[in-house]
Amino acid sequence: MMRPDVIELRKFYHSHLGGVVRRALVRKIRHLWPDISNFRLLGLGYATPYLFPFRSETERTIAFMPAEQGVIQWPHEGPGLVGLADEVSLPLGDSSVDRVLWVHGLENCRFTDATLHEIWRVLTSSGKLMVIVPGRRGVWARLEKTPFGYGYPYSDKQLKRILRQNHFTTSDVAGALYFPPSGARMNLRAARFVENLGERWWPGFSGVRIIEAEKQIFALSEGAKKERRFRPVIAPAARPIGAGRSMGRDASESD
Repeated sequence: MMRPDVIELRKFYHSHLGGVVRRALVRKIRHLWPDISNFRLLGLGYATPYLFPFRSETERTIAFMPAEQGVIQWPHEGPGLVGLADEVSLPLGDSSVDRVLWVHGLENCRFTDATLHEIWRVLTSSGKLMVIVPGRRGVWARLEKTPFGYGYPYSDKQLKRILRQNHFTTSDVAGALYFPPSGARMNLRAARFVENLGERWWPGFSGVRIIEAEKQIFALSEGAKKERRFRPVIAPAARPIGAGRSMGRDASESD
């Protein structure tokens, strides 16, 4: 399955359109997770643009990016908090994180069940997963000009089914990105207004679907325990060759 590489993702979030997308989704994340004080937060896929606003609140915030995508340094200042990892074998202990944010991941995932099992393993007993994925009925999934145009878009029913099949209890699905995937100045200026209209009048036609799921407790089989006995060592992140300097404060914070 074709997926955008880390350079394409970084370039998108440095664009004006990417900045508007980031702010729109951060508002949604904040609405669903209003208080994550002293929690351990893990970002998967390419979640770093959405992690920065929460770093000062959490006990710790880290991110893993899949090998097929690549990895870049984050944050720009201070110790690195991101690394390259196998999605089906995360280098974390059991019940070691409280919240997982999965962005630009599920729609491109080759081993969905195995990855969700691994997310389930590293979450605490009261841990929660938030998935942001392109919506099947939205226009964003139909155009490859943004990272949301890659992979397999999901309907609400499909999202809930795959999470329940992998031992998560789900809540209602929310939408975001009702404005068109265009960098035109008028479109970006009207984005907040269109978002409010979309939420009220056509909630099922958003560009992305957002769902929160809670870990369902059950006993692991002996076979599953054996499969997860060994964990690889995390590979440190490095800057991509040819990557330029940050493009302003907002862009550097979003990497």
